[in-house]
Amino acid sequence: MNLDTPLEKTGRLTDGQKKALKRLGIESVQDLLYHFPLRYGDSSQFSYIQNVTAGQEVILYAQVKSITAKKTYQKNMTMTEAVLEDSNGDTIQAVWFSQPYIAKMLPEGSTARFSGSIQERKGALYLSNSEFERKDIPLEKTGPLFSESEQELMIYPVYAQTKGITSKWIYHKVKKILTNDFLDALPDPVPEAIRNSYNLPSLAHALIYIHNPRKISDAEAARKRFAFEEVFFTQLVKQHEKREYEKSGAFIVNTDQEQLEKFTSTLPFTLTQGQSAALSDITNDISSNKPMSRLLEGDVGSGKTIIAAATSFLTATTKPKGQNFGRLQVAYMAPTEILAKQIFNDFCELMQPFSISVGLITGKDCYKFPSKTSDGPTKISKNQLKKWTENGEIQILVGTHALIAKSVFFENLGLAIIDEQHRFGKNQRAALRTKPKEKSSESKNRVASKIQKKGLADNTDILPHLLSMSATPIPRTLALTVYGDLDLSVMDEMPPGRKRVQTTIVRPDEREQIYDQIQAIMDTGKQLYVICPRIFEPDPTKEKALQMKSAVGEAERLKRDVFPEASIAVLHSKMKKEEKDKIMNDFKDKKYNILVATSVIEVGVNVPNATMIIIEGAERFGLSQLHQLRGRVMRSSDQPYCFVFADSKTENTEKRLRAFVEAKNGFELAEYDMQFRGAGQMMGNKQWGVSDLAMEAIKNIKLVEAARKEAATIIKNDQLDEYPLMKNKFALIRSKMYLE
Repeated sequence: MNLDTPLEKTGRLTDGQKKALKRLGIESVQDLLYHFPLRYGDSSQFSYIQNVTAGQEVILYAQVKSITAKKTYQKNMTMTEAVLEDSNGDTIQAVWFSQPYIAKMLPEGSTARFSGSIQERKGALYLSNSEFERKDIPLEKTGPLFSESEQELMIYPVYAQTKGITSKWIYHKVKKILTNDFLDALPDPVPEAIRNSYNLPSLAHALIYIHNPRKISDAEAARKRFAFEEVFFTQLVKQHEKREYEKSGAFIVNTDQEQLEKFTSTLPFTLTQGQSAALSDITNDISSNKPMSRLLEGDVGSGKTIIAAATSFLTATTKPKGQNFGRLQVAYMAPTEILAKQIFNDFCELMQPFSISVGLITGKDCYKFPSKTSDGPTKISKNQLKKWTENGEIQILVGTHALIAKSVFFENLGLAIIDEQHRFGKNQRAALRTKPKEKSSESKNRVASKIQKKGLADNTDILPHLLSMSATPIPRTLALTVYGDLDLSVMDEMPPGRKRVQTTIVRPDEREQIYDQIQAIMDTGKQLYVICPRIFEPDPTKEKALQMKSAVGEAERLKRDVFPEASIAVLHSKMKKEEKDKIMNDFKDKKYNILVATSVIEVGVNVPNATMIIIEGAERFGLSQLHQLRGRVMRSSDQPYCFVFADSKTENTEKRLRAFVEAKNGFELAEYDMQFRGAGQMMGNKQWGVSDLAMEAIKNIKLVEAARKEAATIIKNDQLDEYPLMKNKFALIRSKMYLE
């Protein structure tokens, strides 16, 4: 037996078990051993029968006083019934459905540990479909059933299960495999020196500790080891990517203070301390002939667009050495048409004083600014835009994923910006990052020839500087892990004059009062967003109607019953692009008082006059999404308001919404989300390929920094070849990451 041995070769499996194991992603011995327990139970924490209540999950130690298997009259189904008695002499009925063999496994007089749920039928309590394990326990003794030393040995793992495979089955299967001799010779991909530095168990010991711990500290040590290993190998790949990227050359951007002041002097405000610090990081990077690789994290409304615009200005006004070079170009990729168009409009306004040309490319439309025929942007054909981009006439090209089409070429791409970058897949991000590699052979050779002749770089493989941006605040530990190949800059303060949003959780009996408050503010000329979790009302004849408001239905209700004098529009993702654009433009022009929408307005909508937002069904949105939605009313110096309506009244909902109200910024919310819901809830485990175990470990900044430090040292010193086992796993992890 070894890790690659198919599980069906370790013992007989029924067809049902094979299907169940496949649903759990278990096919080999390795799959089973890496199917880690969800949690651990404690057999010493048991209940007495006299204390149990309906709905309770319990552990009972009891003797079987009587047991029979019979068929029910109604459904002709086999049912096993038993009477159990504990050490106090109290009894309870136990029932198992469709399991007649239990009568033979638990003969009268036997004692066992029973774990299951207490149910109630016709006023009587019974133990339903419990799992059990035979135990030779003298139930007649008085006092505690177990000594302290015995209690330490009564921890057991609880696994994720599915129909056909129980946690108990997995426990016994794993236990059998762990007794096999192959474990002793199991190769460990984490070098012994690194394990010793952080007091981590070997792979063999960790597998034993995590599945069969003698005490809970054993399980914790094993989980720490596996978490460190996963973060460590993720970091190895990320650090390797970063090093390979930096091996390429990059255009040196003119970042002198005089040039930068040309741009900042046109702004109607002064940069915040956070903006200045971030811009300093970026200008230090792009003034080098090594390509920048930086992530700019900024809270909602912190002014990331200005930093992107300043960096774009410096790039677009730089003319590299060499008479045959035109000025450098910028590619700015946004995840949605709404955001791309918003960025394009902002850039047109910011670049107008410098006559820098800006283009927009989406799936349908292309625009250019400035234009000889009008004061504003002009719609042009896609072929014309591509031609002007390839010959360098378009200096800044903003777009959706249409920007990375293979038919789009740049003459001198000096800077690539990816906005809301977590919304793009790995391949899409890589396509923009390496865009110069996709140039036509003739064009690429022409650029390479210029570079060699003018001595601009030793390497003819010139890549753009990369600036990734995220308005979704990410905890530092998660950012260091997921974006290990990027340097990090954080902006966590608001521009001067911005007021903190007054966020209120609204109870059902307070709606009318809040509507009156909103009407009073609307009477001053301000506008309102109303966000709903769904688009249309459900058809009650075809589906069970979920109790949550729809944008279409809520717009009708508000017009009919609440704000009859208001002009109300609806916006959602099922509308055609032209219709959405018209509604948004009309809302900006104050033709509507209220915009009822889905979360389609989460990113990229900038209407300074809209200072109020209602979020219906708030418990159905993640905290970071709620924060993004609230950010729509943080666009001016007026007092903004956010009213949160939640249908659920659970303790967890109350706790999350209270955190949403009290958090000073999005970074606090992100930390809360990771602590209480798990990082996977915030980022999406599947997108990043990081396991639940590693996601839990990412809460530990010291562990992440230790793994990052060790990985960086190995890559920097070219030590991969010194550790063949590590190198093999590194190659495997890298191939999986590239396939995401």
